[in-house]
Amino acid sequence: MAASSLGQTEINWDKLDKSKFYVVGAGIFTGLTVGLYPVSVIKTRLQVATRDTVEKSASSVIRGILKTDGVPGLYRGFGTVITGAVPARIIFLTALETTKVTAFKMVEPFNFSEPTQAALANGIGGMTASLCSQAVFVPIDLISQRLMVQGYSGHEKYNGGLDVARKIIRTDGIRGFYRGFGLSVMTYSPSSAVWWASYGSSQRIIWRLLGQGTDREEAAPSKSTIMLVQATGGIIAGATASCITTPLDTIKTRLQVMGHERRSSARQVVINLIKDDGWTGFYKGLGPRFFSMSAWGTTMILAYEYLT
Repeated sequence: MAASSLGQTEINWDKLDKSKFYVVGAGIFTGLTVGLYPVSVIKTRLQVATRDTVEKSASSVIRGILKTDGVPGLYRGFGTVITGAVPARIIFLTALETTKVTAFKMVEPFNFSEPTQAALANGIGGMTASLCSQAVFVPIDLISQRLMVQGYSGHEKYNGGLDVARKIIRTDGIRGFYRGFGLSVMTYSPSSAVWWASYGSSQRIIWRLLGQGTDREEAAPSKSTIMLVQATGGIIAGATASCITTPLDTIKTRLQVMGHERRSSARQVVINLIKDDGWTGFYKGLGPRFFSMSAWGTTMILAYEYLT
């Protein structure tokens, strides 16, 4: 398969049926949010667990939630998240694809290798898209995380998302909804950039290992092969991005769930984390985060194939 043919396996915004994407895609992302939400709850609880917390593993967190709240406990804050998740994802994907096309044109004159061009263009697109979506996502993330950990490890209890919002406004005003915004940008923008850069480059490396991407083979790969390679690239990207950015995510999560009476700076959060758990504490919730990132990205890519 020649290099030009290899480009046909890339996610291409121009090939996408936009109306179908916004309608069917919203349904797919909603279903995925439902399926993966418990993973986010487990990850968040692991990240805020202190030295005195009994539940310090994913299995113990699950048992604790089921024992006290049943299955609904795994969906604390879900209503808040679903309100903003679909708009945020659509903003993200729209910005991603429109930016990526421009980024590819920018790096093309430098004559980098194909995997490097893919990594740079996908990385720039992912970072830009994340910056655009954070304006919607951060307030939703902050409210949902407080609901996820309410009553856990000494955290305040609330009567739903509106109660969280009222208390935030009363203590911090509107800017309280953007507590940890800088860390969110520092977490999700690099995370998105690393994910898409890893995905773009790993996909091309996999194709080369399969003997594709050269002038010797002109036959286009089958749809199933394309989807398998893309899914594998998504898993590799999820592993890479989660390993690199989980420390920032842990700091951000701890900062955002703190009530007004327990307010700390990011520096103090880091000091307390090292004091309680050592450097390994920065990787709390790595397993659930890797699973969630891999599943989100891979499903998004497979959804794209369905929608084109």
